[in-house]
Amino acid sequence: MADYRVPREDMQFVLQEVFRVQDDWAQFAQLADLDMETAVAIIDESAKLAEGLIAPNARAADEEGVQFRDGVVTTPAGYKENFRQLAEGGWVGVTANPEYGGMGLPKSISAQYEEILCSADISFSLYPGLTAGAIMTLDLHASDSLKDLYLPKLISGEWTGTMCLTEPHAGTDLGIIRSKAIPAADGSFNISGTKIFITGGEHDLVDNIIHLVLAKLPDAPAGSKGISLFLVPKFLPQADGTVGQRNAVSCGSIEHKMGIHASATCVMNFDGATGWLIGEPHKGLAAMFTMMNYERLGVGIQGLGAAARSYQNALEYANDRLQGRGAKATRATSKEADPLIVHGDIRRMLLTMKAFVEGGRAFSTYVGQQLDIAKYSGNDAQRQRADDLVQLLTPVAKAFITDTGLETTIIGQQIFGGHGFVREWGQEQLVRDCRIAQIYEGTNGIQSLDLLGRKIAGSGGKLLQPLLADIAALLAQPSQQLSSEYQQLADAVTLLERVTKQILSQVHSDENIINSVAVEYLHLVGYVCYGYMWLRMAAAAEPLQGERPQLSSKVKTARFYFARIMPRIHSLAATIADGSSSLYDHELGEF
Repeated sequence: MADYRVPREDMQFVLQEVFRVQDDWAQFAQLADLDMETAVAIIDESAKLAEGLIAPNARAADEEGVQFRDGVVTTPAGYKENFRQLAEGGWVGVTANPEYGGMGLPKSISAQYEEILCSADISFSLYPGLTAGAIMTLDLHASDSLKDLYLPKLISGEWTGTMCLTEPHAGTDLGIIRSKAIPAADGSFNISGTKIFITGGEHDLVDNIIHLVLAKLPDAPAGSKGISLFLVPKFLPQADGTVGQRNAVSCGSIEHKMGIHASATCVMNFDGATGWLIGEPHKGLAAMFTMMNYERLGVGIQGLGAAARSYQNALEYANDRLQGRGAKATRATSKEADPLIVHGDIRRMLLTMKAFVEGGRAFSTYVGQQLDIAKYSGNDAQRQRADDLVQLLTPVAKAFITDTGLETTIIGQQIFGGHGFVREWGQEQLVRDCRIAQIYEGTNGIQSLDLLGRKIAGSGGKLLQPLLADIAALLAQPSQQLSSEYQQLADAVTLLERVTKQILSQVHSDENIINSVAVEYLHLVGYVCYGYMWLRMAAAAEPLQGERPQLSSKVKTARFYFARIMPRIHSLAATIADGSSSLYDHELGEF
């Protein structure tokens, strides 16, 4: 596998020239002291950690995996020391509340940091990533006493956090969970139940693990409205914050997985464990979902990180590997063969990878920017508009970036040929590690239903309007160099509007329509969003090509995207036009 190199210049270009996030920061009181120089320094420092420590250990960690013996989980060699250095640098609390020791950075910056960490090693990134989610949930919903005791330790990386939702019989349908919480006389609760697929549920990186557990109180109403959220530590802290006695929570086993071998995925047993209520009774699912927009974008970024690493590896290999002869114009007459990169099919694959990686980087930053506006803006209308965009785009960010991420890792594997199928080159690990991102944090099918059913049909199409308005603002300032591509994007928006109206007109007459076309609809929105991203990047790059010649690649890749990838929307529209008929013609016994 090629040495990982953080794409510093592209990250800075996206932040500074494409989205001009520094203009937003200047308007927000909590971010007024942040400037681009600081942002670049943050990217550079996290790059040193990823390139020098985490990435070089990723393949060996995958080979070794996590080990489980007598209830104890051991992480691969190097993980404990690398996590210590990550924590000491303050990287666990990148976006966390400064009041408790966090950096308080905006999501637009942390999105770059998360991509860096995921490109270096997705398995390793999950330990601080889940902790960041626990930190956000506690900061938003826990009592002051719980926050004072737990947040400083989590933010410093002395302790880590988990999210305990899934049970053996209840995955997506959390309303049927069986975990129970019985009130105790001292105000705590006794938590009992079994949770599965718990990332980082048990490990040896830190002294204590803090579990956020969904369970039901004795008087809980049926369904999801009866779920409460509890904090359950592995060790009960003493008043001074030091670790006390062991709680009644244990790891029953770990999963043996296709990928992310160095991430401990645990079965966790709670046997009357002591826990404390977070937020209000029966409001636990709502509390969890306040951080889901961040978490689901984070999972999308996992797909992006794997894709970016795959592209780097494949590009280096295509330049070095000599195979066959290209056209006369590209032939290296002094060598016995030409590098792979001169061949048309290799270029097609590399440019597809580049289009998805750099398009995904821009899109994740765009969604991060909306999260920042929704969080920090003092203007109510601006904040609401950004929140509407976040609600619309979160399922797209999670599902589309991971779907195209897997496609990109597979393309990279294909460029390597037989070497992509064997372990020593690292490409097969990226495919395996990326695959889970389409499944957890809500499968991509569920994300599609969320987009089309809850967001589009639920709002009568109104939630789509802020996105279309942003695209219209770009199209109002056409580019001479890309006039054809601007027209293609305008036509794509017209197609999206037509398809949306078509679906909405069928909702009441066809009860199966949403479920039948949701995935295709999400992909249609995704390709339009990436087209918007590519024209934003090209528009920002055009005037800078003279002083930064490397940016001419942005304009050329935008052309490639519209010529070779955007036409996929017409196939999707044709599939959506079929409605539900071909899916529901079969009787159950005919499958």
